[in-house]
Amino acid sequence: MTLTKRVIPCIDVDVDENGEPAVYTGVNFEDLKYTGDPVEMAKRYNEAGADEFVFLDITASAEGRETMLDTVSAVADEVFIPLTVGGGIRTTDDIKETLRAGADKVSINSGAIENPDLIDRGAEAFGSQCIVISLDARRRYDEQGEHYERVDGESCWFECTVKGGREGTGIDAVEWAEEAESRGAGELFVNSIDKDGTKDGYDIPLTSAVCDAVSTPVIASSGCGSPADMYEVFTEADADAGLAASIFHFDEYTIEEVKQYLAERGLPVRI
Repeated sequence: MTLTKRVIPCIDVDVDENGEPAVYTGVNFEDLKYTGDPVEMAKRYNEAGADEFVFLDITASAEGRETMLDTVSAVADEVFIPLTVGGGIRTTDDIKETLRAGADKVSINSGAIENPDLIDRGAEAFGSQCIVISLDARRRYDEQGEHYERVDGESCWFECTVKGGREGTGIDAVEWAEEAESRGAGELFVNSIDKDGTKDGYDIPLTSAVCDAVSTPVIASSGCGSPADMYEVFTEADADAGLAASIFHFDEYTIEEVKQYLAERGLPVRI
């Protein structure tokens, strides 16, 4: 049986100058601009036919603070589709509190890289289906990696970063994906630092390399500028889900339009 491809909107949430949660959109994880209210946007996407919804507290890890759970709870009250929440999750208590606030899954990046056992413990305590490991990867054109791809005629590997793409780790993203899967991750969230916010297409070499290495479902993220980009990442990289932000936030395309485009080209989607 062919699995339905999922279309997932994502909001990147930070605190504004008044200390209130707000959605921001940027390019390459920088130059963030105010986009809207997280609760109102969650409600809109729930009504628009999204398959799932992702809430990322984009500076929690960098600032060493906890995820804004009051806002997560308010968002959870407005969405009746699976909700994934990420940002600042470092312990099993953080996982428990985030799930208690209304999340169905947690997305972990920095906390898992710093302490890989968190994946094992989280999967054992709450089930693999709750544990999403986020890979914020960037291209490196040197000889320090393990898995290499040809990109624009050059050989590169993909390095995991932490703290919202601010710091490199020296860890090969494909190797880390394989380890995360072996430790019990139920899903992998593949973000491209190089493609973030550019709207010129997903990082196909990165997404494909991860999809080829694991059997765990992969969510492709970063760079979606059109329904054609999502079709490409599904057909060329074999991603299980496509995440997008800007094209939905700024009403360039609706979720319905994206799904219709995919359905017309023979991809299974929920309409």
